[in-house]
Amino acid sequence: MKKVLITLLSLAAIGIGVGYLIYNKPFEDMNRAKADATLSASELFTAFESDEAAANEQYLDKVVQVSGTVREASTDASGIISITLESGNELAGVICQLDNLAEHPRKEFKPGEQITIKGVCTGMLMDVVLVRCVLV
Repeated sequence: MKKVLITLLSLAAIGIGVGYLIYNKPFEDMNRAKADATLSASELFTAFESDEAAANEQYLDKVVQVSGTVREASTDASGIISITLESGNELAGVICQLDNLAEHPRKEFKPGEQITIKGVCTGMLMDVVLVRCVLV
């Protein structure tokens, strides 16, 4: 009985230690992060639209730098700015959510302007989504 109790306490201590380390893991600074891929918003969207499995393997959870034309920009209730880039598809685009932990030189974007942005690709729902984005 004593050995079981010691084993359980040891496992609990290890679990708490691992949880603490994961909780306090620092975020990668997106301004300094090197892009794993650089392409246009329409190329990224086409890659996911034509073969989502292959695109997931190539871009999912990687830092991707995209260039494109702003279709729209909006700010949600929590203050996160989302920029939708043209993809060549009327119903879908590439959504880039600006990183709320980074300083941004600007927060206003007009439809039709060209931008280059870098963020972590989270895949495709209807749109391809990049999170933790910063302007390049």
